[in-house]
Amino acid sequence: MDNHSTALRPHGGYRRLRSFQVTEIIYHGTVAFCDRFISKRSRTHDQMVQAARSGRQNIAEGSRASATSSQTELRLVNVARASLDELLLDFEDFLRQRALADKNDAQAREVRALGRDGGASQSDKVEAGLYTPWLNHANPAVVANTMICLIHQANYLLDHQVAGLEQKFVHQGGYSERLHAARLEERQRQKTPDSKLDAVDSAEKMICTGCGKPMVLRTARQGPNAGSQFWGCSGYPKCKITCRYNV
Repeated sequence: MDNHSTALRPHGGYRRLRSFQVTEIIYHGTVAFCDRFISKRSRTHDQMVQAARSGRQNIAEGSRASATSSQTELRLVNVARASLDELLLDFEDFLRQRALADKNDAQAREVRALGRDGGASQSDKVEAGLYTPWLNHANPAVVANTMICLIHQANYLLDHQVAGLEQKFVHQGGYSERLHAARLEERQRQKTPDSKLDAVDSAEKMICTGCGKPMVLRTARQGPNAGSQFWGCSGYPKCKITCRYNV
């Protein structure tokens, strides 16, 4: 594995992510909504604000972590997704408990149409004040439904982001994963006779189909196959995936 393969990947730039742009709106909109319509003495006030903040912050932290660990980036984006699900339930509960209009009313449909407009980024839409009439509306039902629509948009974007990160993790990994693989490879080279190096090279970068960690060459110590070699997951004993390899 050469030096280039273990170099840090480009990272950061989260402000250009559409998912971050939408969660930025959601965070500020949630703070304003809670201050206007939910008592600050209520635990719900703090829980909603923290859930909205988590949705935004974890996307940013995941983007910054992407240089060193794809697995960390993936975990943080999933935390953001879970936080937004929690926030979504709070807004739905607000409407349900007060018997207010649902997300299918005319104003909510206009917000969904605005979110689907691909002509401008979400940040540009905010700067243009396109969400302002709904976020500043006097009717809490209108504001809550606007927030629900924005959360659905963010979740849709995050689902696609997670799918892309999963593929990137499987095929590339981040700096720490590739460095770990390089260390295991070098350790294996030191243990493997020269006659077997070609065989090891041909299986270089084998990835466990169960957990995505690198596979390493092992030797069976007991049983009918004692002395034979096989590929086993480096995550053993938590992961016990193996595959046969006759050398």
